[in-house]
Amino acid sequence: MAGKMDEKAENLKFFKVILSSIADGVFTVDSERHITSFNRAAEKITGVPASKAIGRRCSDVFHSDICEGCLLARTMKTGDETIDRPVNIINSRGERIPISISTAILRDEEGNVLGAVETFRDLSALEHLRKELDRKYSLEDIISKSPEMHKLFEILPDVAESESTVLIQGPSGSGKELFARAIHNLSSRKDGPYVVINCGTLPTQLFESELFGYSRGAFTDARQDKKGRLTFAEGGTVFFDEIGDLPLSTQVKMLRLLQEREFEPLGSTHPVKVNIRILAASNKNLKELVAQNKFRDDLYFRLAVVKFELPPLKKRREDIPYLVDHFIRKFNARTGKRILSVSPEVMNLLMRHDYPGNIRELENIIEHGFVLCRDSVIQKNHLPNEFLQGIPKLAPAEEITPSPVTQTIDEYNLLLSVLNKNGGNILTTAQELEMHRTTLWRKLKKYKINPRDFK
Repeated sequence: MAGKMDEKAENLKFFKVILSSIADGVFTVDSERHITSFNRAAEKITGVPASKAIGRRCSDVFHSDICEGCLLARTMKTGDETIDRPVNIINSRGERIPISISTAILRDEEGNVLGAVETFRDLSALEHLRKELDRKYSLEDIISKSPEMHKLFEILPDVAESESTVLIQGPSGSGKELFARAIHNLSSRKDGPYVVINCGTLPTQLFESELFGYSRGAFTDARQDKKGRLTFAEGGTVFFDEIGDLPLSTQVKMLRLLQEREFEPLGSTHPVKVNIRILAASNKNLKELVAQNKFRDDLYFRLAVVKFELPPLKKRREDIPYLVDHFIRKFNARTGKRILSVSPEVMNLLMRHDYPGNIRELENIIEHGFVLCRDSVIQKNHLPNEFLQGIPKLAPAEEITPSPVTQTIDEYNLLLSVLNKNGGNILTTAQELEMHRTTLWRKLKKYKINPRDFK
């Protein structure tokens, strides 16, 4: 009997040594969710000593944004484990700490539930790197490393502060509405309404009544006055999308709106004054439409006081890795998955595609990958067949090599992926990446990656 007790004590001591050496935070709870063990990493991440954590309910220590729907309680009740769920906690200094957590049930030798265990990883370094990239390569929700786009970034705040009309031209899916919304958000009108009017979606006979409204008796079914959509933008911004589709009959009234900031509802003889800023966008070349007598030249010049020309994605391929990273974060937040990156092979394919659908097409490709990917890295077999069939096959010598632009995001994600695959083993990871161990250690230090986090 004494021998068994000594063996259990020895096992417990060994268990505690293992827990104290793990880089991830680990704690266990009993059936009432009182903490029964709290390792050294948990102390470091939360700022709470084990002596003050043990015996308290986990919600009193972590102050997580999901405590109300406690995952540990759910795991104990259903047996369902949680894997790498991103949450935020508040540490002892009142600071928000992003972590990812995993939970599992604890049972005795007879299978009775004793409690649960939770492991959690500090994601602060990863979030810091994301923020640095965002500050360097984004403005509002516009992601770009392209010098051409950065010229627009530089003047965008000044344009936003003015009241000038802005014309944004570029192919479909190139981010025209993002630019329009950024102008609104950076302007003094940011707290006012932002109204989007798509000039190509409404039938010509309904367009003016929707835009300007109408007075009672203006036509057969006009039994009462109706306000137009312009009146709902008072004090804010109106964005006319695809203005190249604006009917010629309406263009005269649009010109008056731009010149006088007033319009007349259908059936009315009294003009209505509005305090609005006008932005417009088109996937067509309005100058060419003017030459074809399909667009009024005086309206064009009124619209193009400031003109932005957005290049298609195929002319700014250096943005693709950053956009991929942006969409991965977006879909992780939406789906609750923890996908880290795309594989080097997938990035190679993405860099070679011409994107007739531009940024919107790239987003759809990544979303398709999210649907099929069950691991942490999107592979070639997760991509749409239509996309794969449209990629030209190149000889090995012609394969696109990673550009300097990809080194920040792609290298970081690749290191995480291969380390995770190899359980943090430095030698195996270095061999797979075909680099010397010294080089690998230097890169890990650069990105503040601890290989012990993957053991």
